[in-house]
This record gives sequence, C-alpha cells and structure tokens, in this order.
Amino acid sequence: MVLHRNMGPFDTTAIGLGEMPLTIENNLGPNMGVETIHAALDAGCRQIDTAWAYYCSGGEEQTGEKLVREAMASWDGPKDEVLIATKVGHYRNFTDGKPTWAVDGSPENLIRRAKESALALGVDTIDLLYFHRPDPSIPYGESIEAIKQLVDEGVAREAGVSNASIEQMDIAQEILGEKLIAVQNQYSPIYTETADTLEHAARIGVSFVCWSPLGGFRKPKDESKFDPFRAIAERRGVSYQQVVLAWELAKGDHVFVIPGAHRPATILDSLKAGDLELTPEELATLG
Repeated sequence: MVLHRNMGPFDTTAIGLGEMPLTIENNLGPNMGVETIHAALDAGCRQIDTAWAYYCSGGEEQTGEKLVREAMASWDGPKDEVLIATKVGHYRNFTDGKPTWAVDGSPENLIRRAKESALALGVDTIDLLYFHRPDPSIPYGESIEAIKQLVDEGVAREAGVSNASIEQMDIAQEILGEKLIAVQNQYSPIYTETADTLEHAARIGVSFVCWSPLGGFRKPKDESKFDPFRAIAERRGVSYQQVVLAWELAKGDHVFVIPGAHRPATILDSLKAGDLELTPEELATLG
C-alpha cells in the first residue's frame, strides 16, 4: 500500500503524481498520459497535481486539466478517493521564440481561471486550489483574497499557495485561516533554498508539497548532489530516485512529494519510496 498522510481534511498518498510532464513540451502524447495516470492510480496513488498552465506554449490551453479529466472518466477505480489539485495564476507564452512562463495574479484573472479549471476537470468543486506563483505587480493579499472568494463560493473546497515565502505563507493563512492546507514549493537535493518554508509549514500546521522533488528535467543540474543518494541506493538495491523521495518524506509527517513522469514505469518506481525507511545514519549522511 502506498504511504498515506493527512493533508487538511484529505487522507491521501504522500507520493502524488505531478502531471506537468504529460502535457508540456516533449510529452509523449495523450494516450501515454492517460496510461501513466491510470498506472499510478491502479498502484494506489491517490493524489494528482495539475495546473491551468500545463500545456505547450502556443497550443491548446489547459490540456493538463483536460487530460486528468479524461483519465479519471475512463478509470474504473474508486474516484472519490482521489485528491485532484490544480493551480491558477500562471500561463504560457513565447519569448524570443522560446516557450516561457508568465504570471497574472490579478483577482479577476484568478477567479476566471479557477472557474475554467473546474470546467476542464469536470467538477463542481475543485478539491484543492493553489495560487500558482506570486505576481510582483499585484499585492499578495489581493491575490489571496480572490482565492478566498473562490473557496467561499464553493469553486474550491480547500486552498494552497505555491512558490511562496514565509511572509507570503503567513499572509495566506491570515486571510484563508484553516482553509489554507498546503504550500507547494520546489525542494530537492539540488534545491534546498526553501528549507525554511518546509520548516515553517510544520510550525503553522499546513502540509508542504515538494515540486520537482527529483530535481526536475528541463534544466541541467549538478548531478554530483545525487552521489550520496546513489551510494545508498546501490547498497539497498533500489533506484536513487526512491532514496531521494524517502529522504524528503523523512523531513516530517507534513511533507508530500509529487514527482513527475513521462511514462508508467517512472511513477511506479517513485511510488515504492513510501516503503523505503532510511536509517538515522543514512539520513545523517544525506543531511
């Protein structure tokens, strides 16, 4: 059984599926996307993370959310057990002919996009809605007030913030109260700058969701950072990715990870990390 933890009112898996690789650039097509989601669900995964902005720059918008809807509709398992999270505030565009990301945290945009997300997902109420990324041109509290309005109106059941600082987490909690259940920040062996927010999440009683927990796949990374994880993996006879995820989950019972995947084999390997218990000595080695 895949490791379960509580995220606000949800009993869900500590390891979720990050849907982004299935619908942004270099994806392997919708059939492989559905197959990958089904494989994760069949293996016991009960958390899928997507976003309004998961689509190829210049292409059809919201293909990530639409893929999740298609996969859920064609899956014959217990749909009510699955937590589906999405995010609003980001969008894709081109800069100098290259696919890029831009932000719009204006309240009117967040409200409009969240309602579009619910339509794309085929739900009346989104399980968990994140504010995807702060917009420097909009006061943070104004963006969060829009998320609160969406919760109050029943567009979303629970709320989260992503790419947030400690100060922004505190602003969000002041406005959202107990409806703020999660912060989703980048965290991995090559990106530990958010360790302060991971610790702060525990202090204020919200879940911490690691995005790109394996370091991501779009940019070059310092592979030497993974050497200690590879050494333990070789001794244990498991993939080093499982060791990385187990290390992150060991940071606290409030921690969740959402590794991405291009194909079923990848997420099936990641889901095994919940059964991997690292020793105190191994954890001390990894830091």
